[in-house]
Amino acid sequence: MTRTIAGPTDHVVVVGAGLAGLSAALHLLGAGRRVTVVERGAEPGGRAGRLELGGYRIDTGPTVLTMPDIADEAFAAVGASLRDRVDLIELRPAYRARFADGSTLDVHTDAEAMEAEIERFASSADAAGYRRLRHWLRQLYRAERGRFLDADFDSPLQLLTPGLVRLAALGGFGRWEACVARHLRDERLRRVFTFQSLYAGVPPERAMAAYAVIAYMDTVAGVYFPRGGMHALPRAMADVAAGAGAEFRYGQKVTRLERAGERVTAVVTDDERIPCDAVVLTPDLPVTYRLLGRAPRRPARLRHAPSAVVLHAGCDRTWPELAHHTLSFGRAWRGTFRQLTRTGELMSDPSLLITRPTATDPGLAPPGRHLHYVLAPCPNTDIGPGVTEWSTLAPRYRDSLLRELDRRGLAGIGSAIEAECLVTPADWSAQGHAAGTPFSAAHTFAQTGPFRPRNLVRGTANAVLAGCGTTPGVGVPPVLLSGKLAAARITGRPGPGAATRSARRPLEGVRP
Repeated sequence: MTRTIAGPTDHVVVVGAGLAGLSAALHLLGAGRRVTVVERGAEPGGRAGRLELGGYRIDTGPTVLTMPDIADEAFAAVGASLRDRVDLIELRPAYRARFADGSTLDVHTDAEAMEAEIERFASSADAAGYRRLRHWLRQLYRAERGRFLDADFDSPLQLLTPGLVRLAALGGFGRWEACVARHLRDERLRRVFTFQSLYAGVPPERAMAAYAVIAYMDTVAGVYFPRGGMHALPRAMADVAAGAGAEFRYGQKVTRLERAGERVTAVVTDDERIPCDAVVLTPDLPVTYRLLGRAPRRPARLRHAPSAVVLHAGCDRTWPELAHHTLSFGRAWRGTFRQLTRTGELMSDPSLLITRPTATDPGLAPPGRHLHYVLAPCPNTDIGPGVTEWSTLAPRYRDSLLRELDRRGLAGIGSAIEAECLVTPADWSAQGHAAGTPFSAAHTFAQTGPFRPRNLVRGTANAVLAGCGTTPGVGVPPVLLSGKLAAARITGRPGPGAATRSARRPLEGVRP
């Protein structure tokens, strides 16, 4: 049994209306709690925000939704349905990979389509290897879903279950890259199934194979885009929560927590004092620990994942070779990860994620216009350029990105831009993200599962953490699960959408 909060929990204040906070709010409401959500911004979303710029509607955070069943669990907690609130479009292909040698691979989540594409791209041997890899990824996900991803930990001893034995038998404690290489000979293909380790903040040759479950989400389970952009998801969650009785306080920054001994008795903002029986805190860890007035002792300082520079560009043209998501790989690979995670240098031969959401939803841009996001991973501010350095570095780096894109076939992109926003580690830092990264603490072994910062903090009896810095980790599905787990710490029960049911039942009503 995992610990739950003792004492009254009738009224819960959730700090932050991002995906974690909204998930927690819905699960709490479903368990009969009164919920007040306090958000410093003018609207819900948090990192999954929205920027209106010259008629362009720009997602400021995640650009893709995987595992929609997990989001559906939050809606189901109050008797609602994701499919009734959000128009989800399955992306086909999920990604397009473009390599430095000029070759191109469309990544399909349909098994037969992907096998045929790999046979065209590489060989029949790799196509057969893909089938084996897909089976392994599915087994890995099933082994982890209810026992590790959707679970709270109070002690490492809770790992000692038959589930751990099964995960070990699947090679989950080996190395991600090595496990993929057992199935795929072509080095380019290996990149497609290991680049996701960047989200975990660890190079694929050093990342635990257990984190290949991210590749399952990206390449097997399906990739979706909500009509209206990713911001449509938190907007719908907030609307449903409000309809179920949640009160929202927008434009209010939490300044302190009132305490009586080990219990938080009220959340204080710039405008009001809100009494509470329990509180869910979703800001980044440094902000949360500052509000609590205490931080857990760790044997070593937290290591943070790499950061990213993101160029949001509204253009008067597009390039038809771009899919909704295009992975543009440079020739370098291992050296790129070394720069991002060890030496702190900007990528000398960058691998980039280019997102063209108007390929799926033209309504995100003015008529005849196109929206592009270019994400370039970069070192965080702990090991790379600092916050002050980015003020002078940013415009030069933006120009170098555009020159690189021009060389890779997006001819004239610089002159095509008519509205833009550049986001650097300095901006992430200004938003309160530690080490200037939106990807929080890296998923090293010492920062995984029971070793990751826990969602209960010693010395505070009725506060629970949620978000990417705590259990289970980074990414939209884990963040949604973190809200569910935080609610369970308060209510003592899981939400109506149990992990086992979700793993067996595909989301109905998703539009192809």
